Amino acid sequence: MNKAWLLGLSLAAGQALAALHGKDVTYNGGGVSMKGYIVYDDQFKGKRPAVLVVHEWWGLNDYARARADQLAKAGYVAMAVDMYGDGKSANHPDNAMAFMQEATKDTEQTSARFRAAEKLLKANKHTNGKKLAAIGYCFGGAVVLNMARQGEPLKGVASFHGALGAWKPAEPGKVTPKVLVMTGADDNMVPAEAVAKFDEEMKAAKADYRIISYPGAKHSFTNPGADDIAKKFGMPIAYNAEADKASWSELQTFLQDIFK
Repeated sequence: MNKAWLLGLSLAAGQALAALHGKDVTYNGGGVSMKGYIVYDDQFKGKRPAVLVVHEWWGLNDYARARADQLAKAGYVAMAVDMYGDGKSANHPDNAMAFMQEATKDTEQTSARFRAAEKLLKANKHTNGKKLAAIGYCFGGAVVLNMARQGEPLKGVASFHGALGAWKPAEPGKVTPKVLVMTGADDNMVPAEAVAKFDEEMKAAKADYRIISYPGAKHSFTNPGADDIAKKFGMPIAYNAEADKASWSELQTFLQDIFK
């Protein structure tokens, strides 16, 4: 992981690092001990909107935490969610795949883990409980989209290079959160066929959604560590600075819109 980039995320708003208050939290998710991370910036006063951040298939690592920090700097209460239990993360694709498969073998349990984090974030004293959203990366994108399919009471969900397959296809009128999908046009892990199928599903469900495809962007285009991972494990992923910047800007507009 590019440490300088991680530091840059925390300093993105040009404010003092000391203004951030981040805390590791332990909670129960469907009978499993979960270890997440909640952060807010004390330069923003009063209760504020909150955003859940669901990690890539690697687990709750520094990248997910850094994105939560970045959201806190933008004025939100953010929580980096643990979907695997005990806050564990992987450093090899085989382990990441095993963790992901274990976490999703029972989708009711997967949903329970998400909702446990949602309940904890909603109860935070700095959170406006009526204004919650969720974002996810890769595996996390799949999680938040599937929670939206279930009509989870969120204002919106946003997926960054997330898998688009459904645990159960959305029913008409069921998708109540607004949906933003940001994907790479050259992502062969989420090919054009998958995007088209998702588009058809959302249209049939009469969802309020938007799909943005970034030309030249591959899978994991927001993660500066993707190039090193690609080289080490021969994976078809790559960082794309232009798509990263553009997608984060789209997220800010999206959050401002759903929370207004």
